[in-house]
Amino acid sequence: MSDFLTAVGLVLALEGTLYALAPGGMKNVMRSALQMPDQMLRMAGLAALAVGVFLVWLIRG
Repeated sequence: MSDFLTAVGLVLALEGTLYALAPGGMKNVMRSALQMPDQMLRMAGLAALAVGVFLVWLIRG
């Protein structure tokens, strides 16, 4: 459970950093996401999921 909470904290820290350093850029990213078809967003999400699981698998073995 502590690993999960650590991961959530890391995600929040990374996203917070992006919003703090480039709020205009993040608004543009959100606008772009609204313009994308659902299928493309789904594929990007699945790719991010696969990369994340692979990295955890590599690190935690």
